[in-house]
Amino acid sequence: MIDQVTVFLPNEPGELAGVAALLGGRGVQMHTLMVADTADYGIVRIICDTPIAAARALAEHGYRAAATQVTALEVDNVPGGLAQMLTRLANVGLNVEYAYCASIGDRTFDIVKLTGEPIEERLLRAGMRELAPTELYIPDVE
Repeated sequence: MIDQVTVFLPNEPGELAGVAALLGGRGVQMHTLMVADTADYGIVRIICDTPIAAARALAEHGYRAAATQVTALEVDNVPGGLAQMLTRLANVGLNVEYAYCASIGDRTFDIVKLTGEPIEERLLRAGMRELAPTELYIPDVE
């Protein structure tokens, strides 16, 4: 599992820029960014080099932020690669609450929030393994 920073923001101009500026000012290197919105607020999901420290910094500045555990899975970067991965997850009873794709270096992976315990055991049954933070160029220390 890796830690992802989740931030809830008002859906207003400049809010995302404020988060980016705050994290950048703290020396946080963002590797992925995903934004989902509603009429009233946005949900920002960030994979970065220091997720616990980033979530803490955001909370100290009044943002509703937390570190959430998610799974990183390598996916073949070919047509149908995502469908194959999702089918394998479904076949072992793992549900995807949300997901987003990213590329770092020459690797393509999906960040997925999975339900269905025990996740690690089910991934093994599917012939898959989760990537460690160091495999994503993310230090495993805070």
